[in-house]
Amino acid sequence: MTVLAASTDSATIEAQLAAARIAIAALPDVKRVVLTACGGSYAVMLPNEYLLSTRAVSFSAEAINAAEFTSRDARFIGPDNVVILCSHSGETPETVAAAKYARALGALTIALTHELASPLAQAAEHVIGYQHGTGKSESYVAPALLLRLVAGLLDDREGAALSGPIDAAVARLDELVGAARAAHADAANAYGFAYRDEPLIYTMAAGSNFGSAYSFAICLLQEMQWIHSAAIHAGEYFHGPFEVTDVRVPFIALVGLDGTRAVEERAVAFLTKHSERTLVIDAATFGLEVIDESVRGIAAHLVFNPVLRVYADALADHRGHPLSVRRYMWRMEY
Repeated sequence: MTVLAASTDSATIEAQLAAARIAIAALPDVKRVVLTACGGSYAVMLPNEYLLSTRAVSFSAEAINAAEFTSRDARFIGPDNVVILCSHSGETPETVAAAKYARALGALTIALTHELASPLAQAAEHVIGYQHGTGKSESYVAPALLLRLVAGLLDDREGAALSGPIDAAVARLDELVGAARAAHADAANAYGFAYRDEPLIYTMAAGSNFGSAYSFAICLLQEMQWIHSAAIHAGEYFHGPFEVTDVRVPFIALVGLDGTRAVEERAVAFLTKHSERTLVIDAATFGLEVIDESVRGIAAHLVFNPVLRVYADALADHRGHPLSVRRYMWRMEY
């Protein structure tokens, strides 16, 4: 796998983030915020939709797949909309098309990407670069920056006073993520060995953590390991999915710290009673007590993502299947 270096310096990122926030604050009115992308970048949008949906009063918010976004009736997009997009390469065709589509209809478009010279960066009105690969800081990866952008939007439009505690939490991510990854290293290695031949692994979460479970299922397991998977919302578990629970069926269940923790705990209680192959990862073990209690719930996904990557790396190692291997993606027209 080619490892991309962290090519965007923190000063540039901070200036880009500030410019995007100023642009949002300058809008006469904001009636809707749309978060749109595909795949893992779409998963990054989900916790921010959760935050906006639980805190915003004066406007609505939704996360939507970029291909569907451009396929819907355009009447709901206009100058009082903010459309936030993300694509790692900046070349995802559906996301680039979504940026052009929204901008043509007068919406303010803000794109996050690792590649500042990419088509997406050129299509959007504002761009925020992020770090990736060797030398990156967890404070400057896409999920952290998007959370800061959304917090600023809520401060400016709703007087939410979130930017201070969220900025402080993000500033401690290198420390928190490093400790969490180290704490899970042995367990992940044992998990990778035990489940190396597993053809199916379900994931489950709710609230602001569902995006982490979704990304792990569709990107790390399906795309990168060719393991059958589905992300099950913990609130939906008892409305059909719990019927697949069995002592032999493996689950990875996330338990977060936001308002849906009780929903996740209820599902996990049943799951662990009826399955012998459940991995529970609880954000209460991440050491988040060092950040403001008001943002611990929404900050948890910033640690879940890299911790889950430790498990994915271990699976890939024990399966002899590098995370870079693909059958179709980037190998042919589709």
